[in-house]
Formats: sequence, C-alpha cells, structure tokens
Amino acid sequence: MTDKKFEYRSAAWFGKLDKDGFVHRSHMRNQGLPDHVFDGRPIIGICNTWSELTPCNAHLREIAERVKRGVWENGGFPVEFPVTSTGESNMRPTAMLFRNLVSMDVEESIRANPVDGVVLLCGCDKTTPALVMGAASCDVPALVVSGGPMLNGKYQGKDIGSGTDLWRFSEQLKIGAINQRAFMEVESCIARSAGHCMTMGTASTMASMVEALGLALPHNAAIPAVDSRRLVLAHTAGRRIVEMVREDLRISKILTRKAFENAIRVNGAVGGSTNAVIHLLAIAGRIGVKLVLDDWDRLGRNIPTLVDLMPSGRFLMEDFYYAGGLPAVIRSLAEQDLIHRDALTVNGKTIWENCQDSPNWDQEVIRPFQRPVVEHGGIAVLRGNLAPEGAVLKPSAASPHLLCHRGRAVVFENIEHYKERINDPALDVDESCILVLKNCGPKGYPGMAEVGNMGLPPKVLKRGVTDMVRISDARMSGTAFGTVVLHVCPEAAVGGSLALVRDGDLIELDVEKRLLHLEVSEEVLAHRRAEWRVPEAEMEGGYQQLYVQHVTQASVGADFDFLVGCRGHAVRRESH
Repeated sequence: MTDKKFEYRSAAWFGKLDKDGFVHRSHMRNQGLPDHVFDGRPIIGICNTWSELTPCNAHLREIAERVKRGVWENGGFPVEFPVTSTGESNMRPTAMLFRNLVSMDVEESIRANPVDGVVLLCGCDKTTPALVMGAASCDVPALVVSGGPMLNGKYQGKDIGSGTDLWRFSEQLKIGAINQRAFMEVESCIARSAGHCMTMGTASTMASMVEALGLALPHNAAIPAVDSRRLVLAHTAGRRIVEMVREDLRISKILTRKAFENAIRVNGAVGGSTNAVIHLLAIAGRIGVKLVLDDWDRLGRNIPTLVDLMPSGRFLMEDFYYAGGLPAVIRSLAEQDLIHRDALTVNGKTIWENCQDSPNWDQEVIRPFQRPVVEHGGIAVLRGNLAPEGAVLKPSAASPHLLCHRGRAVVFENIEHYKERINDPALDVDESCILVLKNCGPKGYPGMAEVGNMGLPPKVLKRGVTDMVRISDARMSGTAFGTVVLHVCPEAAVGGSLALVRDGDLIELDVEKRLLHLEVSEEVLAHRRAEWRVPEAEMEGGYQQLYVQHVTQASVGADFDFLVGCRGHAVRRESH
C-alpha cells in the first residue's frame, strides 16, 4: 500500500518545506536517516517501559527491536521513546503511587511528538494500565505488547509461583516449618527467566485484560517472555500498527462498553487480580465509557473461574499458554453467550473471529464450563456501614468457610503499627478474629500499597491456621490469596467508617449477601467521628502532595480528578 503523502498527524512536523519542517527533519537526520523515511509514511511511536530497575521489563529492549522490524517491513517509520517505568518489586512506597504520573508521561509524550500511532510495551503491574490510560486520553491508534510471564519456578522437583509461594514459604519460616537456608534457596529458584510474575498476579491479569479488551493480539497474555513466539507476536504487532494508522483505527473504536463488559467476565474466568477493578475503572474514565464499581458484581458474579492457576489454583502461566491461553477461555465464555462476540479488536477482527476455533489442549489447566475451579468467581463488591461506597473481595482466592463470618476486630492504625504488633506473643488474637488495617488507601499510604493481605500472627499460624478474614483500604498483590476484603471506601484517611473501628468491635462479613457491617451503633460512631483527626501528611510539597490532593477513591479508579476524560486526537500548537 502506498500512503497519500503527508496525510498523517506527523505531517505537521515533517511534511512542510519551510523553516519548521527543516528543523524537525534535519535534527532527526543526525541518526543517519535517509530522505525516504520522511516521505509521508506513518510514524509509529514505540512507548517503552524498559528499565533495569523494573526486572519484569528488563527484556523489553529486544521486544522493541522486533516491533521495529514489523513497522519497517510494512512501510512505517518506528521511533522508540522511554517513559517512566514502574516496577512493583523495587519501587517505594508502592508503584501504584506513580501509575497516574506515568499515564501523564505517556499522554504528553504522544501529544508533544510526531507520532501517528503507538505500540505500548508493558510488563510489570502498573505499566499496563498507565500506558493504556495515557494513550486513551489522546485517542490515537494503539496496540499493546506485553513482555510475557517468566517460566515456571522450580524447587525440589515442584513448580513454584512468584508471589503466591513467597507468601506460603514466608509464613512457614515464621513458625519454623522451614529454616532460613531453605527460604534463601527458594529465592534463587522462583524467578528463573526474563518476564513478569507467572502466577495470575496483576501483571498477568492486566495482560489478559488488554487482550480481552481487544487492545492486544491473540495470545498476548500467556506466551512466556523467553518463548520465540513472543518475538513473533512483537514483529506482527509492528506490522499491524501501521495498518491501524492507515485505517484510523483509534483506541476509542476498540474501548467500547462491550469491550469492558467482556474484560470483566474474562477476569472472573481467569481468577484475575482485584487490582483489575481499579485499573479498568480508570481506563474507562479516560476514554469516556461509563463503568462503575457495581458493574463488576453485576457482570461477574455468576462467572465461574475456569483457569486452575495460582493463586486460585495449581498451575502457572506457562501451563496456561500450552493449554490454549486466553483465546480458549474467551471461546468457552462466548459459547455460553457471556461475551459480546462483535467487539472489535486491534487486528481488525471481532473477538469471536479471533477465538472461535481456539482449542483447549489441557482441561485440567483450563477447565470445562461445567467443571470450574470455583463455581462463582469474579470480584465480589461488598457494601454496608463499614464500606458505604464499596469494598472488594476475590472469592476464588478466599477460604469458603470464612465467606460468612462474624468476628472481633484486631485493629492496626497503619502498616507500621501492624508491624509493631503482629509478632507480639501477647497480642489478643485468635483465628476467629478479623484483622483490620487502616490508612493504607490512595491518600493514606499514599499510593494504596499492596499490604492488604496481612501476614497472620505467628501464634495463630502455629495452631495450623492458614487464613483469617482481613479488612483494609489497601490493595493486595494479585499473586496473593486469602479471605481479604480490600479497597474499603471511603478510606480511613478521609474519615471513612474504617477510621472509626476499634479493637474489640464486632464485624460481620457475608459475601453471599454482599455485606460488610460494623456492629457499632450510629450514636457511638458519631462520637468517634467527632474525635477523629486527619492524619498528618507523609510529605509536604512535590509529587506526593499533588497525588494526595487530587487522587480519587478506589471505587472510581484512583485516578487524578483532572485527568479523567479523553482530551482528543489533537496536535499541539506549532512551535515558532
């Protein structure tokens, strides 16, 4: 296909024969670019979150080179550019603090530069939603290529999973079930290749979400990072983004209400992370699709969890890919009329056209619809006087006997208070109690860290107890498991009911009824509310102050209030 000369957005930079065009082209030429790359072909930005400080994304330079091959091959002009990289394993206090910052970086990088379409290279948890949010805000043709999961961890002849088995081994270490030497040996066995977590953590969940939304090519979610087919997918993506620009297939044509409904149901079927709730709400807000917290319950409540994968099940992402990957899951849902089959995807086909012939090679890993891992998976949205604006729980990762539970609160005012108290032998706690953690929400931490899956008290672990009900305004890693109530809204730091809970208060959790109730009279709560004071700020000035002043609650996506909404496919005012 021959492009009509200078028909693209980038023509405002490179298509002019005046002083401005001279400046833009001449400076690009110092990279050894010949005349014909400025002949009006589509310019494709490759938005790369590569960083050696983000281990999950440290291989994305090679992925970028494969994307470039595809772009050149199909008549495009690839330009790679970096954006801030957020890795959950190293960043403090939490990578989530910087998701919105990265989205701003992406949006403004796209707006300010001569690119007609973008390939978004993602990996670790927050990089995927951040890049999609940024691209959605400026509505360009965009295609996601994920870095892919690590190979299965191996320890003593068994498969082990990142995050999920860390929590298990660390609890065993607390009670002396394993020694320090064994614990350190696991460390060298659990992350043995390039890629992100190979459990259904947030990275794998969000890679699945972009595929379910139609923003990625089929099998993007599960191909292992070091499998040569990941490089083939990147090459193919490079070819396809050029065609998307020619077709003017912008992100708004793919991110429709139907696409989000598909993603919510797919999340339930794969046992996806609770973090997907916040991220999809934020993405929907950027593109202008009305999506609310209760949609997660309404659309996902009766979706069975089909993928038997840690932390909800036994297997890992490598096994998931060999079994058939996400297309096999989507086909199973579509055959039950639980997928909008006509939703458009980045390859120009509908989601049904992409998966209608997809096989399931292993029905232990991807269960038949009639034999699920959990009959009712998805994300449960809880409400009550403790969470009037909602809280979430992942039933597939919870203990069935705790899904209807009433217990005495053991309260931690913040994460430091938790660390001070939890290992104290004198702590008044047993397995019937409910652990309550405050001030770890978007404003309270700040950034809403993944500390909601609090480790259990050693005195309880020693009795063989492996789960207790835990409640907080925090998040938890998608790799984690347990009966954990998260994202309590309003959060404690803004005076939500969670801030008023005290040791000894009785709390009722009833997941079937979607109830989270604090058994304290309104009169007593009113008295406590009058005594409550806003916690002191963690930091004055700088980005953290901007974050605390403008971040919204988790129930609406924890985005910045001034970033919500699509600002359109506009070119900045020309320079002079």
